Amino acid sequence: MTRATDLTRAESALAPVRPAPFVRMVIRPMTKVLNPLIVKLAGRRNFAMAAQIQHIGRRSGKVYVTPATAHLHGDRIVIALTFGNQSDWARNVRAAGGCTVRLNGRSYQGTHPQFLDREEAQPVLKAAFSRSLRAGTRLLGVRQFLVLQVVPD
Repeated sequence: MTRATDLTRAESALAPVRPAPFVRMVIRPMTKVLNPLIVKLAGRRNFAMAAQIQHIGRRSGKVYVTPATAHLHGDRIVIALTFGNQSDWARNVRAAGGCTVRLNGRSYQGTHPQFLDREEAQPVLKAAFSRSLRAGTRLLGVRQFLVLQVVPD
């Protein structure tokens, strides 16, 4: 079996989780304007609102940078999937088996992407996200999180 066959089978095995209606109607239209601004600030020290997710396009092979809410806890990075697991960046990370995350001024190599629903992610989510961030993700209708293992330096 080839890697491409494995990836195709793995992608089809993941049940699609789409963004909540509020995100689709209100947040998504603003991303074209806001993402270029946020990505410049994301990942910097003192800008905890967003991290930079650097990933490789699964078809193009091009390097992309996407802002996302992410936090480090121990040897794991937890990322809120505001736009669901069918967003291009989430699919790219899954296909590549990882990505680089710039968070609080440091870069981390994340591997073994694991998509967890809110209930499955609860223990690590509670440890990594503040109470207000957890409430914010709930208000946005985030139903799934991406957990990455951090490769030691």
